[in-house]
Amino acid sequence: MLTVASTASLRVYVSEWENGKRSISERYARILRALLGITDEELHGRPTALIEAVQSDGYDDLVTRIDAARSVSLTMVQTFMDQTELLRTVDRQMGATSLIDQMTGHLSTLEDALTFAVLPDTRRPVARALAGAATLAAWQALDVGAVERAWRHYELGKRAAKEADEPMYLAHATAEQAYVLCDAGRPAIAVQLVRDAQRVGGKTMSPRLQAWLYAAEAEICAKAGFADDCRRALDTAVRLLPPGEEARDPDMLSIFLNHRHLSRWRGNALALLGDDDAVESLYVALESADSTFVRATAGLRCDLAQAHLARGEYDQAHEHLRQARLLASRTGSVRHRRRIEQLTQQL
Repeated sequence: MLTVASTASLRVYVSEWENGKRSISERYARILRALLGITDEELHGRPTALIEAVQSDGYDDLVTRIDAARSVSLTMVQTFMDQTELLRTVDRQMGATSLIDQMTGHLSTLEDALTFAVLPDTRRPVARALAGAATLAAWQALDVGAVERAWRHYELGKRAAKEADEPMYLAHATAEQAYVLCDAGRPAIAVQLVRDAQRVGGKTMSPRLQAWLYAAEAEICAKAGFADDCRRALDTAVRLLPPGEEARDPDMLSIFLNHRHLSRWRGNALALLGDDDAVESLYVALESADSTFVRATAGLRCDLAQAHLARGEYDQAHEHLRQARLLASRTGSVRHRRRIEQLTQQL
């Protein structure tokens, strides 16, 4: 038989538990867990959980959240996507370090909206918005060196894309996730993952996204030392890319790719292979680079440094690394700073 304190004493205990003045002993924890149906984390980690459990059976709060999610209109979903677009623009120009809190809050709002949405017509648009936001958050996390967070965000983006039945979003998140493996020193597995992204995207993908996926494959193949595969992927990307100067994919707003961008990507891949043709492609890309793509320009400077190093042109490599270091400081990119230090050691 389990004995407990008197009613008067219990009233004091409950008040002290709620205010954090008394810790809950294991004896009372066993009783409260069974009586209130709450977890150890709720019991010990969140003082308000106890009083909430006593005052309510939980259904009122649940129904309130479900009703709120049901009222999420297409206009509200567009607002979510506009917020993602704003964060993408700031990230592109200023870097990800200043956006961590905003991005975390944005993802939390979207996850809550999806968690309590009931019917598919409401869930799919929210899931689509979450897929895009999670993939952006993952790339930002990778840029600031938060590798595990990046991986988890990509997994979230992939799950959301599947729920939304959006193969393009799934393919994009999967391909970007391959860069985490590549940066972790597993380029061969990364090649397999980016090829799987091409498969899951299938025939529903826009030509620009298809070209982007093959350009990503080329870069990762170059890092894996698969020279022939790299060149084949580059040729396929050139063939698939739509003509003209337009860079943004209207069906996949996170994709920016035209022939100028692809020229830079080609130069990057060839530089990784130590090919002399890399320098010409990279200077063409530098001359036409969009000044608002600060982080991309830092990467381009790194590519040029690598290409000059392969040719033994150390003065030119040093200058491009100096420029890259300045740009990386502006964006706070840990990923670029790491690459700059690796290249500097080769001077």
